[in-house]
Amino acid sequence: MITSKQRSFLRGLAQRLDATVYIGKQGLTDNVVREIETGLACRELVKVKIQEGCELEPKTVANEMADRLSAEFVQAIGRKFVLYRRSKDDPKIELPRG
Repeated sequence: MITSKQRSFLRGLAQRLDATVYIGKQGLTDNVVREIETGLACRELVKVKIQEGCELEPKTVANEMADRLSAEFVQAIGRKFVLYRRSKDDPKIELPRG
């Protein structure tokens, strides 16, 4: 579980990120889940964008994916959301304490 200070720090990092995973009309497919998983393993912080043709709610999808992939929900703004998961092998992001 991350603190509000850590969440704020991650929001700042995510602001500079472009979306790396897109969810289209097909919704939450196995390929989309795999791409999010890969992104979390490589970069720890992933920004996902839900395309216009998709009827999914960003917060709902973000929380579902966070639970499914043992990640942390960082934020959802508009049709985008951000997830974080610390790498066990090679941590790249140093979170502030408390």
